[in-house]
Amino acid sequence: TFKAQILVFKNTIHIEELCKEKGWTLLNPSAELSEKIENKISQVKWLGELSSLLPPHKVQFVNDIKWDKNAFILQWAHGHTGGGTILVSNENELIELKNKFPNREARVTEFIKGPMFTVNIVVTDTIILLGNISYQITGILPFTENALSTIGNDWSVTHTILNETHIIKFNELAEKVAQKMQSSGWRGLFGIDVIYDEERDNLHLIEINARQPASTTYESKLQDEVNMHGVPGINTFEAHLSTLLKIPVKTSLIPINDGAQILQRVTNKMKKVNTEKIVNAGYNVINYSNEKMNADLVRIQSKLGIMEAHNKFNKRGKEILELLG
Repeated sequence: TFKAQILVFKNTIHIEELCKEKGWTLLNPSAELSEKIENKISQVKWLGELSSLLPPHKVQFVNDIKWDKNAFILQWAHGHTGGGTILVSNENELIELKNKFPNREARVTEFIKGPMFTVNIVVTDTIILLGNISYQITGILPFTENALSTIGNDWSVTHTILNETHIIKFNELAEKVAQKMQSSGWRGLFGIDVIYDEERDNLHLIEINARQPASTTYESKLQDEVNMHGVPGINTFEAHLSTLLKIPVKTSLIPINDGAQILQRVTNKMKKVNTEKIVNAGYNVINYSNEKMNADLVRIQSKLGIMEAHNKFNKRGKEILELLG
């Protein structure tokens, strides 16, 4: 008899129960492990000595947080695309949070100014495969009204913002987290977000996404494009699936250094988008039927980069802005 094998974007206890009930084989790592790593509170303990890779931080009940005249980032145990992350920039905002959630535990982190980057990593039984570092496009109007929301990735601008020394340090940081994931029993894909601290010329781990990151699909498509032109390797999603099917991966991930995607989220001003013009201009467009504030509305993909520098669009980026107008 045929036995279904299931791979999900992000595993949960409910999915595990359903698969067990139906007699399906679930390929993903355990929901319990995913939760322990992703949860902002338990993550600190799980990281152990590697928690020094995070910016200076404390885990506190909201009531115990003292205002020291410096802006900070407050994170609840759970959040998605910036939803569980709050920038507290004055004492009144802290008082408001204390009134609402006095006994809720949060991770309090020093606010760091600088560009954010993300990388997708595949962990197998034997090797660690680091993907391509992309610049994380964050909080730009009109794409989102939330300053901390991720709205896309650009693989072309990484080496403009970071120099070779930064890239080496970034990969060392990624390798350390990946080794920890591997020794904890994680297999397949996960992603990390890293911030470059402009003031101190330093890199900090910000987030671990213990699941298939949202940029995987487009990274894999871009990898297939360059692969067709003779660049060897395996794409990120194939490596993920092979690992979970216990098929040995014997090659590295295909390197890319171009391409970008950007998300128009649902905002007060943007409830729907006429995508015809964007498609006619040569971009790939994916529409979503979401209505909830800050949910995905339209994903625009470009084979070439759209950023010139941190928070600065190049001519293609500006063209997309105009076409959205």
